[in-house]
Parts: sequence; structure tokens; C-alpha cells
Amino acid sequence: MVLSAGGVSPVRRWPQQIRRFCSKVDRVRIVEVGPRDGLQNEKTLVPTHTKIEFIDRLAASGLTHVEATSFVSPKWVPQMSDHKEVLLAVGQLPHQNISYPVLVPNIKGFEAALECGVREIAIFGAASESFSKKNINCSISQSLDRFSEVMKAAKANDVKVRGYVSCVVGCPYEGSVRPEKVAEVAARMFSMGCYEISLGDTIGVGTPGTFRNMLSAVSQVVDVNHLAVHCHDTYGQALANILASLEYGVRVIDSSTAGLGGCPYAAGASGNVATEDVIYMLNGLGLSTGVDLAKVVAAGNFISAALNRETMSKVGRAVNSKK
Repeated sequence: MVLSAGGVSPVRRWPQQIRRFCSKVDRVRIVEVGPRDGLQNEKTLVPTHTKIEFIDRLAASGLTHVEATSFVSPKWVPQMSDHKEVLLAVGQLPHQNISYPVLVPNIKGFEAALECGVREIAIFGAASESFSKKNINCSISQSLDRFSEVMKAAKANDVKVRGYVSCVVGCPYEGSVRPEKVAEVAARMFSMGCYEISLGDTIGVGTPGTFRNMLSAVSQVVDVNHLAVHCHDTYGQALANILASLEYGVRVIDSSTAGLGGCPYAAGASGNVATEDVIYMLNGLGLSTGVDLAKVVAAGNFISAALNRETMSKVGRAVNSKK
């Protein structure tokens, strides 16, 4: 067992650190990304009414932020071609105090979303130049410049903006990503007016160590209260990385019910961390989410059945095995 300089195993310090964290922070907000990030790369088109019912079930579980759709070109993301119908429908759902953010790539997408009554949007950048060029065909700086018009329009229409940063610890083309580069992109997004920055391990290569290094750099330029983490579980490290982020003070976690989603640019990349698994861990830590785990498991079963496969949530599978 490797000892720290003080002679105490880092592993042995974790329970005390977690207890100290729990005594200071008892609530964590979950941003559900399944209906958008989870479904967008599915090859089989999901019927609009199924998407709406999925979102309805998620909102009924107690989730306060459910990412509804993406206002990108149907040419590039056919799964999101019904974005107007979805957003208009979820705006009529009976749930109170629920935010249904949508992803927008440019001012055209923002204007279309605004016509449907959007109150929150998300914009996306990357900490890897290669990923940015492969994904959206421009440099990091150019991608952020493109959003200046969107940010102005959002402010003028009282629409909240959340920023995504991809590849915060690793890139499928460049390998490891420097924490300082992540901090640079996050700081620029925050200065543009994003109220929150979601730090995405897009290909799921992060570990608690790389997450701590990344968060250390980013939190020097953006207060941790304005940060979220978005973990993929390619190497089975997502929950460990979330736990490390909680230790660091992050209080917002992105997740996808049934573990839907994945990165189309990374071979073998599995889906987002499952919302069910995150809630189970948070419950075990004594942290409140306000979300009914049983209802999220049921929503995961619903969308998995629609996709004709078993849920990818380990908690969901465990619960289902007892029925």
C-alpha cells in the first residue's frame, strides 16, 4: 500500500473526507441529459410521443433539469429532427419548476428554440483543438466566437445559458488534455455569460486523479459553485470521478437515465453514467437529490424497452432482477 508523505494511506483518508463533505453540503442537483445526449446518436429513430413520455416520466421523478432536445440541423442529427414538437409538448407538461434546456449550435438554432418558448439553452465547446475541428469544423476560439451572437440574444430574451466543455481530461485524437487548457475554455465561457460550466469527460478516460488535477486548475478561474461534471463510463471510472468531484465541492452532476448515450468519435466509448447509479451512490452518502430512484428506474425501463434492449444501469438491472 502506497503511503502519502504523512505516512497515511490516501485511501484511508477518504471516509473522513466524505463525512466532512457531507456535513457541509447535503444536496446535489442532477441534470438529466438522457432525452438529448442519450438519444441523439441512436440509429433507430425514437417516435416523438415516446420522447415526450420519457421526459414526462423523468420530470415526475423529481428531477428539476431535464435536457429535452437539440436544435441542430436534422442533416447532422436526424434523431433530433422533431425538436420543435418535443419542446412545445414538454412546455405543456403539468410539472412545476422544471427546466427543459436545449442544445443550440448557433443563432439560427437559438431563434428556432426561442419561437418554441425555450427558457434555457446550452452551448458547447471543447478543450481539444483536434476534437473541435473534427466535431464542428472550427478551432476552439472560432467556436466560442460564434456563440457571441447567441449570448447577446439570450441575454436580451432573458434565456439562461449553460456551457459544455468537451474532452476535459482526454481526447480521441490528442490523448491527454492539459488542465490549463480546460480552465482557459471554461473561463471564457463563464465570462461570456454562462451561469454554469459542465466539464465533460467525453470519451470516459478520466480517473479520480486526473479529475482532481483538472478541477484544481478550473476552480482557480471559475468558482466551483458554477461547475458541473459530465462523466462517461467507458473505463468504469464514472462514479469514482463523480465522488472525487463531490469531494472537491462540485454540486451538480450530469447523468443519463439507463446509461444512454456515448461518444461517436471514440471507439468503444460506452454511455453516460446512469442517473440511477448516481442517485443510489448519493443516497448512500446521505446526500439529497429530491429524486425518486424507483421512478427513475421505471423511466429507464420504459426507454430501454422502446429501444428494444436492457437498461445499461447497474442499479436498474439489480432492481429489475428482484421483481
